[in-house]
Amino acid sequence: MKLYGFTNCVLETPLQTGRAYQDPFNDITLDAVITDPTGAERRVPGFWAGENQWRLRYSSALPGLHHVRTVCSDGSDTDLHGREYQIDLAPYEGSNPLYLHGGLRISDDRRTLEHADGTPFFWLGDTWWLGLSKRLQWPDEFRQLAADRVAKGFSVIQIVAGVYPDMPYGDPRGENEAGMPWDIDYRSINPDYFNMADLRIAALANSGLLPCVVGAWAYHLKWMGVQKMKDHWRNLVARWGAYPTVWCLAGEGAMPYYLSETRDDDIRMQREGWTEIGRYVREIDPFARPVTIHPTNIGRDQVTDDSVLDLNMLQTGHGDQDSIPNTIRSIVSSYDREPTMPVFNSEVCYEGIIGASGARIQRFMFYTCMLSGACGHTYGANGIWQFNRAGDPYGASPSGWAWGGDPWDICMRYPGSAQLGLGKRLFERYDWWRMRPCPDRIEPRWAEDNYRASYAAGVPGQVLICYLPHGWPATVHGLDANASLRAYLFNPVDGEQIDIAEITPSADGDWETPKPPVRGDWVLVVEEAAGEAAT
Repeated sequence: MKLYGFTNCVLETPLQTGRAYQDPFNDITLDAVITDPTGAERRVPGFWAGENQWRLRYSSALPGLHHVRTVCSDGSDTDLHGREYQIDLAPYEGSNPLYLHGGLRISDDRRTLEHADGTPFFWLGDTWWLGLSKRLQWPDEFRQLAADRVAKGFSVIQIVAGVYPDMPYGDPRGENEAGMPWDIDYRSINPDYFNMADLRIAALANSGLLPCVVGAWAYHLKWMGVQKMKDHWRNLVARWGAYPTVWCLAGEGAMPYYLSETRDDDIRMQREGWTEIGRYVREIDPFARPVTIHPTNIGRDQVTDDSVLDLNMLQTGHGDQDSIPNTIRSIVSSYDREPTMPVFNSEVCYEGIIGASGARIQRFMFYTCMLSGACGHTYGANGIWQFNRAGDPYGASPSGWAWGGDPWDICMRYPGSAQLGLGKRLFERYDWWRMRPCPDRIEPRWAEDNYRASYAAGVPGQVLICYLPHGWPATVHGLDANASLRAYLFNPVDGEQIDIAEITPSADGDWETPKPPVRGDWVLVVEEAAGEAAT
């Protein structure tokens, strides 16, 4: 048998057994040993799809013949064990960047993400924690929101694999069209839940949005136990590992359940447990997808051994302007931390949360994080993470209070999401992946006694980008007085560009910027490579 497909695209093999297993999920396992055209072998886990159905999913960046041999833990089941066939992959020639350039890896300098072929990847994420539940209806609503995010320039969706935040397990708000993902006692999965989730994950990838799969909200580990959580993760890797994904081990990794009375013990258990699970995920994932964990503040502190992580996620607060100091401190300290790891803010000041954190704070967090060394940024809108619906708001958390009630389709149009997309496109004019913080090149610059002053980062020999939170005139340092320079002001609200006619640095390389036409936050761009922007 020979199957045909394209590089970096998922190819599925359906298998059916004639045997009736009493508990298929727990009684047997299925893998495939796949030899690629170079002779390298990978062991790819398969998954139970319900009744007597099993599936194998595979993808590779290598064109040519891939030889498959199935391995079942029940060696006597010849329907599942010892099957051999070939997969013939032709080069993908479409336009989807995830399939054209492949899944993600960490860049050589350990600062950013890039595709398998070396193409830089700009992380602009959106937060859909409950996006696999029926609170966002499939297919129309799901596709509507995905299309909106693609149009605005988002590249990642952070989404939880059924074991959700802000609720105990079994809460009906966590159901999809097929119910809950696990039995109430965590004995076995509900394969129909995951079959429905498969459609959503595939839809994201096929639209060019990379799924950042959060395995579970961390406090569920206390109830499931480490072994069942490993079983859960094996199912996720088998189903979605062939897609270009990022694995997020857990949400709020070290945070106990909201009403826990044993918080210190729970924190210790969760840090140890998620570290063990992180090692397990790395061991069983044949596709080597990047691994991270969503934190209570800094991801690297949520585990006992941060070598299980590739990416350092942050969560720095939902207090509007009160969250600024912790945000900047966390980004800067994480950027400087050794060994080097890409860092970005994965949750900060959801737009509209508690009636605050509007578009201006969204812009502030995006630009200040990016200019302080982040490899990207994740946006969130309060009514989208939990999918409030008209007439059916998410309601209260276990603590007894709600975060806000605007429905998701209203929140989809909050201005911050479009404005962050404008910012991403601005950075993408240049070699943003080579950008490094240089706060001393702008004055007044931010400091610990004034986080609302200016921020700067640059690509050596190409561009200096400065964020001016109040639009006050500033002094740029370090310019070459003999170079041909070009500068402009970029309006982060609407993307308007205002060219600056004359740039005359002093002999010391200082230049006083002009006053913007309107008070507000502005981005100053100084091109330092003979006036030529990168393509």
